[in-house]
Amino acid sequence: MILRVAAWLLALGLIALPVVALINGWIGVERFPLSKLRVHGEFRYVQPEQLRGAILPQAQRGFFAVRLDEIRRGVEALPWVESAQVGKEWPDVLEISVIEHKPFAHWGQDRLLSEHGRLFARPEADVPERMPHLEGPDARVEDVTALYHDAGALFAPLGLRVETVAMDARGSWSLRLGNGTEVVVGREDARLRLARFVRLLPHLGEQQAQPLLRADLRYTNGFALRWGSAAQHTQRQAQAWPQEKT
Repeated sequence: MILRVAAWLLALGLIALPVVALINGWIGVERFPLSKLRVHGEFRYVQPEQLRGAILPQAQRGFFAVRLDEIRRGVEALPWVESAQVGKEWPDVLEISVIEHKPFAHWGQDRLLSEHGRLFARPEADVPERMPHLEGPDARVEDVTALYHDAGALFAPLGLRVETVAMDARGSWSLRLGNGTEVVVGREDARLRLARFVRLLPHLGEQQAQPLLRADLRYTNGFALRWGSAAQHTQRQAQAWPQEKT
């Protein structure tokens, strides 16, 4: 009986060993290579050599031993890659679908915000210059983005573009317009304060020849306005955000 069991175990071991060796890439790499790569996606920033560098170490293991999760993690670690899906097709095809980050705005000093609301490190590659600058706690990305859109819709009829929106650690809001005007909104009723300011803005400058440098909306019954020279206004337009926080 013992001999019979031992014989069965030996037979099973002889059958299983080649399978294990094949799956682990110990044998069969030359016989079952991955010789074709299909890549799907719209690429603007991800470079082919970056993809090859992330894929090749695992792809060399062959069809059976390739570890798809490791390839996916390697591709997703590349700059500009938001997500990746990896599969294989018999007998020799490795298939990868890649979605790039589409930058929507600068976030703080060294990151970007994608159109899907994801923060990622700003790569060395060039990024579009005409993007808004947003800033705030990472947990408040949705709130900052929402106020940017709301403020943009309010100022657009006046021909003004919102270039920056910032929320500080206390939850206080600040904006900078495309013409260089800084708008300090404060913590409370940000949208109501902005709507009131936009409604009165065309009338505020009727009797004032100088450009508006700064508007402080943190007052119950009015605004604190600072006017300046054309030279100051031009300088403000050229300044990088943020220069001053309130």
